[in-house]
Amino acid sequence: MTDAVPELVVYRRPGCPYCMRLRNSLNRHGIVHREVNIWENPDAAAFVRSVADGNETVPTVVLRDGSTERNWVNPDPKQLIATVSADTPQLTGGPRKLWSF
Repeated sequence: MTDAVPELVVYRRPGCPYCMRLRNSLNRHGIVHREVNIWENPDAAAFVRSVADGNETVPTVVLRDGSTERNWVNPDPKQLIATVSADTPQLTGGPRKLWSF
């Protein structure tokens, strides 16, 4: 195991209702994450296609903990939050936000 800081990255695009739902769920639970807009970042779009069978399906989520990397394409927010909370509790200390825009 390394001392790397875990990271949760959410690849999204503007106007995506599934992305907004996931963002709101993560924020309500105080899950620290970084969002990347695939329409503004060609490398991000290419990464999403590489893990989503050639499609630009969003949200696509990556969890890196220093030794492993896990990917989910359009994950169920409850299942993702449970996994992140159990496997990388370091990411659960963020501020809880009831509303996200």
